[in-house]
Amino acid sequence: MRALRERWPRRRLILSLAGRTTAPVVPDAVEIRSGGFGGAAGLAAFLAAERIGLLLDATHPFAAGIARNAAKAADQANIARLKLLRPPWQPGPGDRWVEVSCLGDACDALPPGARPFLALGRQHLQPFTRRLDLLPLARMIEPPEPPLPDSWTLRLARPAPDAASEAQLMRTHGITHLVTRNAGGSASYAKVEAARTLALPVIMIARPPAPDGPVVATVDAMVEAVAGGSVG
Repeated sequence: MRALRERWPRRRLILSLAGRTTAPVVPDAVEIRSGGFGGAAGLAAFLAAERIGLLLDATHPFAAGIARNAAKAADQANIARLKLLRPPWQPGPGDRWVEVSCLGDACDALPPGARPFLALGRQHLQPFTRRLDLLPLARMIEPPEPPLPDSWTLRLARPAPDAASEAQLMRTHGITHLVTRNAGGSASYAKVEAARTLALPVIMIARPPAPDGPVVATVDAMVEAVAGGSVG
């Protein structure tokens, strides 16, 4: 949104948030809307009512349901849509990845008695609670509901920006495995670098497929696509 505002200081911009974080980091000088729309039909109605001319889908790579609704709503409202989807991480030299397709498979991939670092967010922990032999460390921004089992360790924090801090966290808690989703990008990659440094296995959960339609990989490419009129 900051890049869009800098390029078009007077254009109306609406930032829609899912409302799952109580104190999100948001840019200045844009309209904020928080909460759901009631599915694709509700979003389409909002787009029509607000006379929106372009829908930019910058949702998380794992927000498959929201992305599908965005695609359907844009079609129903007969407006252009562009998906911003950063490339997934790729394993490199020294990485010990175990690639799985879902949270359940990630849980099953952990050996008995493992102490995994679950860098997944509070909405994705339930499958692991059935494994009473695990001693997980779970990091998230907001407290989980319901509370985690007593055998778990909870850390309320955002990801550290550097691998050294993430490695120290893993050493302090005796972590044996990192469990994470392949979100891509640089903001949360430090934990993957830290696991490589410590030679820890990484249970890497693959992304769901993206909806059909135009996709760009970077914010700069998104801005240029909008500026060049190539969206539609």
